[in-house]
Amino acid sequence: MRNALIVAASLGGFGALCLATRSLLVFSRTGPQIREEIRRHYLGYTALSLLRLTAWSALLIAWLAALPMLSVGAWAYSHGLTVSWMDWALAGMAGIVTISVLQFCSQLLHVPSGIMMSSNYNMTRFYWLWDRLSVSRIRWMQVVLAALLMYPLVTGYWAAAGRHWTEFGVLAVFTILLYGPLVYARWPVRASVKESQDGGRKELPNIVLIGCDTLRVDRLGVCGYHRNTTPFLDVFARRGTAFSNCYTPLARTAPSLASLLTGTWPTAHGVRSNYVDAGEARLPYPALPQLLKQSGYRTVAIGDWAGSDLKKLSFGFEVFDLPEDQWNMRYLIRQGPKDVRLFLSLFTHNRFGKQFLSEIYYLAGMPLTRDLGATTRKWISRLGRTGEPFFLNVFMATAHPPFGSEYPYYSMYSDADYRGPSKFAMARLVQPEDIIRSQKEAKEAFDLEQVLDLYDGCVRRFDDEVREIVRHLEACGLARNTIVGVYSDHGMEFFEHGTWGQGNSVLGEASSKVPLILTGPGISERGRDDRIVRTVDLVPTLLELCGLAVPDHVQGSSLATCLAGGDQDLELPAFFETGIWLAPPPGMDPDHIRYPELLDLLEIRNKSVGTLALKRDFVALVDSARDRMIRRGRWKLVRLALRSGPMYRLYDVLNDPKLTTDVAARFPQVVVALREELDAWGQEMSLPRTSPETVGAASN
Repeated sequence: MRNALIVAASLGGFGALCLATRSLLVFSRTGPQIREEIRRHYLGYTALSLLRLTAWSALLIAWLAALPMLSVGAWAYSHGLTVSWMDWALAGMAGIVTISVLQFCSQLLHVPSGIMMSSNYNMTRFYWLWDRLSVSRIRWMQVVLAALLMYPLVTGYWAAAGRHWTEFGVLAVFTILLYGPLVYARWPVRASVKESQDGGRKELPNIVLIGCDTLRVDRLGVCGYHRNTTPFLDVFARRGTAFSNCYTPLARTAPSLASLLTGTWPTAHGVRSNYVDAGEARLPYPALPQLLKQSGYRTVAIGDWAGSDLKKLSFGFEVFDLPEDQWNMRYLIRQGPKDVRLFLSLFTHNRFGKQFLSEIYYLAGMPLTRDLGATTRKWISRLGRTGEPFFLNVFMATAHPPFGSEYPYYSMYSDADYRGPSKFAMARLVQPEDIIRSQKEAKEAFDLEQVLDLYDGCVRRFDDEVREIVRHLEACGLARNTIVGVYSDHGMEFFEHGTWGQGNSVLGEASSKVPLILTGPGISERGRDDRIVRTVDLVPTLLELCGLAVPDHVQGSSLATCLAGGDQDLELPAFFETGIWLAPPPGMDPDHIRYPELLDLLEIRNKSVGTLALKRDFVALVDSARDRMIRRGRWKLVRLALRSGPMYRLYDVLNDPKLTTDVAARFPQVVVALREELDAWGQEMSLPRTSPETVGAASN
């Protein structure tokens, strides 16, 4: 076996060297290609990162080669044969090629968008192969390969047991060393369904929030969608209350989550973009996890690549099961160039990758909904057994661009005959430069119908995972004393008003409105509720439902009365402002205030940390270019930031739900009243509230 180990190590080193060489020749890494920053500050770090990934590739290739070598050696031992160097090499190369191809085929069928985001290659070249794949064929290929590997091992064990137990032990040790990592990687995350200790005894309810990035409220059947994308959520909503008119103040993940978990507006908590420097990530007010922790709650944050802001911002969770900040140059560099990244990603979409190569496991665009669901159920079981109240927040990128999902969801609503570039996920969204370029293009440049089909598949994927989480709560005996909330950070625009993306326009409702479903103790079974609410209202609502005091700094209003069955209209005004454009959207008014494209706006202030942040010189310009809106009752007033001065438009949402007709000239008194509220929100929302009365006053 010594010769086999030498050959396996040689093949691993040679294969990794080939991968590294190929990667350097066509170098393409994730994240913004700020080459000057790389050359000046991160050249050595880039080299070390590539060396690290190359070393992992070498170990992986050597392991792939060693698996069939072990079988060949066992077969030769059982038949008294001698294996030459060439035999070892041929067996090793066969193992590398066969297992890699099989793994590629499996990933191409089950998570093709993972290959797409890992490699940057045109996926149309693989359609011929995908056409020939199926779950049963992949399974049979795996069974045949396992039989080819295991049968010689069994004969070797039989022969060793009949000759000498020492030889049997040596063979067993090699088997454990080689197959142990495989068992560890593929061992499923299981959650016990043992009845919890609380049994409904404790006074404080548990809280489980399940978030989905970029989930539009109009994709829920309970809110009128024609496709059956949310069969479970539609039933689940009838157990509690589903708000169909819940607004987020800023349709970007970090600002939205900051408002959701602090109950304050963006100008109060200070997070107005995703590009927050590490030194600015400390929030000025205690967030919901900190407030609950003071009352004896255990707090856990779970997420995939879209949930890293739960850790980056100082929300105060006790436990994190999520990746590092995704807007960090050092983190992006560690993900490596595309060829090494693609090879490693084929074998690290599992618990082994999460433990040892988390930057590859958490690669942006990689579907992890199944894994997040399993992790969430595991944590629910663990927390339920402690007997302490807990707050668990899981945030999934399931519906986030590029809208890739696991099999069969990516093809569930799509045209089977579609052969364009967006078959598995929305094309041209791999590199930031591509995203910025596509942001400027009109509707005709996209296969919009296919993209919408992909998006609906993502929504259905999320719905199914929520069902499994809720069923696990019920199986653990926790459902009767747990408040469950389903939410999103923002929606998604699909050219309803000339642009696509998140938070680029105040004219439509696609980005600013989010689903908010709440069930549990203290919440009546009223189903859909069309009253206007805001995400800043969630913190005071949950605190009141738990019988806890609402701090003075909270700017939202409690919805507990509504959830208890009250029918009064709270008359809450909803506010919204646009985020940072990646590039000027198509159809933008020529007189609109503008600023450079995204890559020209970013800098790395602390090179040792590597966080990408908005350049200070552009902060004032970006803020002056933000469009804003207020929704109160039937009316929606928008403020467009033009060079010649702000332009105001008024829409009657009830009679004009698509917001096509400006009625400002017909209702000037409404414009004046709403304009005062909107301008006050934009200028004075940083003032703290000291009582429920001042909460309402300061919101106006």
